[in-house]
This record gives sequence, C-alpha cells and structure tokens, in this order.
Amino acid sequence: MADDRFSFKEMCAEFDVTPRTLRYYEYIELLHPDREGRARYYGPRERARMKLILRGRKFGFQLEDIRQWLLIYEKEGTEAQMRAWVELADGQLAELDEQRKQMEEARVELQDLRDSVAGALTT
Repeated sequence: MADDRFSFKEMCAEFDVTPRTLRYYEYIELLHPDREGRARYYGPRERARMKLILRGRKFGFQLEDIRQWLLIYEKEGTEAQMRAWVELADGQLAELDEQRKQMEEARVELQDLRDSVAGALTT
C-alpha cells in the first residue's frame, strides 16, 4: 500500500461521511478506488474527486450534475458540457438567492413575533 492512499475507514473519517455514503458514491461510479482483495484504497485522484462531490452537494447540486462537473474537472468534458454546467450553476445560484430571500423574510417575521411577545411580557 502506498503512503499517499487512504483506506476505506480513513476516507470516511477524512471526509466525515458514512460508510454507506462512500459505498454509494462508488456504486454510482463517482469514485473508483483501487482494490486489493476486499480492501479499497483511495489515492490523491479519488480524494480530489471526493472534495468536488462534497462541494457540489454543499452547493445543492444533484449527483448527476456532479458527475458532469467531474468530467469537466478531468478535462474530458466537451465545450457543450461546460456551457451546460455554467447554465446549471446559474440556475443553482438563482435558487440559492431565492432561499436566502425566504430565510431573511422568515427571520424578520420571527424577530417581529419575538419582540411582540417580549414586549407583552414587560407590560
């Protein structure tokens, strides 16, 4: 085993994911660990892919969208794929902006309600 490889357990710990999540990413072929018998080992390439997967999930992308992102990252993506990804990112940015707006509205409403109740307690 090379020093720059992580075991299955180390990979789960490094990225704070469950074994089930890691196995699923392998099952849907987002990750391709080296196998030695039943053991799995993850080199620098797979760790970089995992960082991108988790970043994509954080941004709210679907796993199939992340698959396209990984192809582009590895320079196997076509110009059409890159353009499609830019459009997808634009859509996700709009979605995140809308969520932020809704959260701010909910926060203001909750603050008003809290202040109203607090005011009633002091009278």
